[in-house]
Amino acid sequence: MSTPPRQAQPTTTHPADLATRIDRIDWTAVTQEINTHGCALTPQILTPAECRAISRMYQHSGHFRSTIDMARHRFGSGQYRYFDHPIAEPVATLRETFYPHLLPIARDWAEKLRRATPWPDTLPQWLDMCHAAGQTKPTPILLRYRQGDWNALHRDLYGDLVFPLQVVIGLDEPGIDHTGGEFLMVEQRPRAQSRGTSTLLRQGHGLIFTTRERPVQSKRGWSAAPVRHGVSTIHSGTRHTLGLVFHDAA
Repeated sequence: MSTPPRQAQPTTTHPADLATRIDRIDWTAVTQEINTHGCALTPQILTPAECRAISRMYQHSGHFRSTIDMARHRFGSGQYRYFDHPIAEPVATLRETFYPHLLPIARDWAEKLRRATPWPDTLPQWLDMCHAAGQTKPTPILLRYRQGDWNALHRDLYGDLVFPLQVVIGLDEPGIDHTGGEFLMVEQRPRAQSRGTSTLLRQGHGLIFTTRERPVQSKRGWSAAPVRHGVSTIHSGTRHTLGLVFHDAA
């Protein structure tokens, strides 16, 4: 049985325009916020029409390599899909444009923790390294939550090669398309109780956050604080988000 052709999604977004929006973010302020809290919101980078176009991709399985039922794997409740090669636009442009802006933060964190800084200057070079190590599966994710769904606290690692930051973009409007569904982060602080953060993700806005851990300063110097993330229960409606992970999976 032949596979049905992938259905193209109409969009008027030019990749250069999208890249310009990301380049114009106040990256000095974002970097300071990430270093302070382990996460930072971006201004609106996708229009409502662009958000809806990405959300509609969920209906067309040809865009994706796999679909995960979260309850089946005890990850929570809901469903998400991993994009397949070639990654659809504008998802590919978002991923490639964010990477060089996050790279200085990644390198700075690694140096503070006295670790290697393996990440090259461009995303294609980094993904080539992932693929050479056997991590060949694309990891951008389209997630769908409905009433009663939630996501357990977790980390998106996928292999030995890990980029320490990732991005989630809200595709629906809180209070209109859904209620509940706040993005959650829990940071395990060295020799202290854990700290929780709850963020309401607006439509078209991104949240940059740490993938696994971040450096925190103490009297003894820099230590690695493990961080996990998840999503609180959806009370009503449907919540779609786009997840951008910058390392591929084994």
